[in-house]
Amino acid sequence: MRRSGRTVGSMRIVIAGGHGQIALRLERLLAARGDEVAGIIRRTEQGDDLREAGAEPVLLDLESASVEEVAAQLRGADAAVFAAGAGPGSGVARKDTVDKGAAVLFADAAVQAGVRRFVVVSSMGADPAHEGSEVFDVYQRAKGEADAYVSGLDALEWTILRPGSLTNDAGTGLVRLEAHTGRGAVPRDDVAAVLAELVDSPATAGLTLELVSGPSPVSVAVKSVAGN
Repeated sequence: MRRSGRTVGSMRIVIAGGHGQIALRLERLLAARGDEVAGIIRRTEQGDDLREAGAEPVLLDLESASVEEVAAQLRGADAAVFAAGAGPGSGVARKDTVDKGAAVLFADAAVQAGVRRFVVVSSMGADPAHEGSEVFDVYQRAKGEADAYVSGLDALEWTILRPGSLTNDAGTGLVRLEAHTGRGAVPRDDVAAVLAELVDSPATAGLTLELVSGPSPVSVAVKSVAGN
């Protein structure tokens, strides 16, 4: 799946939500291993942080962009990662426009651009049938609806990652990655490390995986689920 037109073994990867805490960590990891990384951001002032991480900033608002505009940025990429989110301070409306709407838009754009490998950063407990009217309930429904949409697209080699409670603790490189892990916490460092492995592991296509801290090195955990 890696292309030889650029540096031998390198990929071009486009990340939605490029200034997010997980995305910036992922960009550093991908750039450090020699991949060409672009991160989609909403504000110009976020660009320097992406450049520092080794990524090319792409200014585009996924709440207002067309499928064609997003597809233009995805064309020629080897993989796409949806890591955007409305954020903890946002209200109900943006859970629908970002956590669901932008994910659907990004997936449709990937199909149009011919990008098959597609990785989603979702949420443990995401479920389109999740009940409740609190903001977090709406968030879990929006994430679940987005996941359901992506998993219904035959044109994509999708993998959905559902991390547990996110922390800013230093990563340990040790995780539990399974279809069902049970509740738990996981450092953002380790989420990014798993994403970096998943992007380059098409054998995990078609899997929805939960992630918490655990006993297995990241590469071992990814290889294990890919072999199931």
